[in-house]
Order: sequence, then C-alpha cells, then structure tokens
Amino acid sequence: MSSSSFNRPGAVDLSQLAQRAKQSAPAPPLGPRAAGGSYVIEVTEQTFEAETIRKSVKYPVIVEFFSPRVATGQQLSDALIEIANASDGKFLLARLNVDVAPGIVQALGLQAVPTVIALLNGQLAPLFQGVLPKDQVQVAIDQLLKAAVANGMVGRADPVGSESPTPAEPEPEVDPRYAAADAALERGDFAGAWDEFDKLLQINPNDTEAQAGKAQAGLFARAALLDPKSTLAAAEGSDDLDIQLAAADVEMISGKAEAAFTRLIGMIKRLSGEEQNRARVRLLELFETLGNSDERVLKARRDLMTALF
Repeated sequence: MSSSSFNRPGAVDLSQLAQRAKQSAPAPPLGPRAAGGSYVIEVTEQTFEAETIRKSVKYPVIVEFFSPRVATGQQLSDALIEIANASDGKFLLARLNVDVAPGIVQALGLQAVPTVIALLNGQLAPLFQGVLPKDQVQVAIDQLLKAAVANGMVGRADPVGSESPTPAEPEPEVDPRYAAADAALERGDFAGAWDEFDKLLQINPNDTEAQAGKAQAGLFARAALLDPKSTLAAAEGSDDLDIQLAAADVEMISGKAEAAFTRLIGMIKRLSGEEQNRARVRLLELFETLGNSDERVLKARRDLMTALF
C-alpha cells in the first residue's frame, strides 16, 4: 500500500492526521535567536509527523497552533520562541499555522487559537489555550520538562539546520489491491474508501488490512459530521445511545481511545437487547481501527467480557 495512506492497523493517532494534508503553511519569522542557534521550526500538515511526532521520542516537542488573524497571538509566539531558544535544546518548538492546516484542526478538534500542546514519546499532552503571560508560559513548560525527565526523557534537540541528513527510507511496496481505497482516503472521501474496503472484504473476509481500513474510514466519515465540543457536551449525563456513540467517535478521533472504550463499555453494562448489541458492535469496530494487538484493545476486550458476562 502507498506510504501516503493511513497505516493499518493503528490509524487513529496523530501520525495519520498529518497524512491528510493538502496544503502547506507559509513560514513566518522565527523571532530572535539564542547565541547557540534556533530551536524553533515551522511545520505544515505534510511535515507534522516527521518534524514533531517522530522527534518527540528523543526529546519533548511543544507545538503552537497559531493564526496570523489573532492579533494578540504574537505576544504568545514571541514568548514561546524566546523560551525555546533559551532552553538550549531541552525542547523543540514547532509552530503550525491553523489557517492552512484544516485537516489537523478538524482531526484534533481544536476549539481555540492559539492552542499549545506537548508531545512526549509520540503522546499528546495539552498544555494551555489562549494568550498567557510569559511567566505563566515558562511555568507550564518547566513542569512539562520535569515530567519528561521523570519519565527518563533526557535527550536534547539540535539547533535547527545542524542535524545530520537522514538517509531516505525506501518506498514501501505498493499493493494494487488497496489503490482505490487509498486514493479515496487521500482526497478525504471516507465514504468512498469504506465502499472500496467493503468490496475487498466481500472477496476475502479475512483480509485484516481491509477490515481495519473499513473501520477507520467509517470512523472518519462519521466524525467529519460532528462538532467535537458540542458532541461531548451533549453526552454529559445522557443515556441516549446515538449521542454516546457519537461522543466515542470524537474521543477516538482525538486520540483518546481508552475514554471511548470506557464510554461504550459503560453503555453496554446499562443497556440490554438490541441497543446493547449496537453498542457492542460499534465497540468492536473501534477495536479494529487500532488492531487486536494494541494494549488498549486487549484491556478493553477483557472489560467487555466482564460487562457481558
């Protein structure tokens, strides 16, 4: 399958959000540099995975989601850039212009600009939203760096432009069976991708990649119709199954698989008959988006068995 398609299994994570990119963000000025070099980069939807997620396995990466349309946002940008360049590589600051990154905005459910998150070992950790004074920004970052060290992450970023070139990875072999489905995913036609994966499963019901792809395409098709904030708000205290199914989709697309699984297992415990079966079937579909070997899926399967029996 093409390298530009969603990875299967495990498509519902940040690395796949980057692959939905269609546009590039212009690179605004990086601000003042420290004597030792700059630790600030501009990223686009296309470069998000390589420049943030992959690098976060070695050292913390802080991502600033900004918009030039927010006049007061420059105050925060300046503070972040100054702190980053003074950190001597304790973290890397990556800046993403949300105005030209609609895929990531939608997939992460960003509700405010600016928003600042951290990435540690590929895992997303929210830091804050809105414009904060520099001293409060410094406190938040110091707490993050302490947490990173406590978890054994002591690597340091190299100044921008000083990294040794990384040898190009060979292109993975393309499997023509998935070409039509991959093409539909590339253009954001999740319903079309679902149909293509379904055709493959009619030929071979045991095609695990097609099973995962179909589940992932279905998830993204449903989530594209939802407003994350209002969906989760509606689910608070509601016993309506459709509302809870929608909330679980939002959590999955936001990288909160455990929360989605817990939500649906809770519904399964409370429901019976056809509604319980609907919740169970949806939960199994969400399992397929991550793959049966995922630790979160394995735990949730045990919890599901307890809920049913």
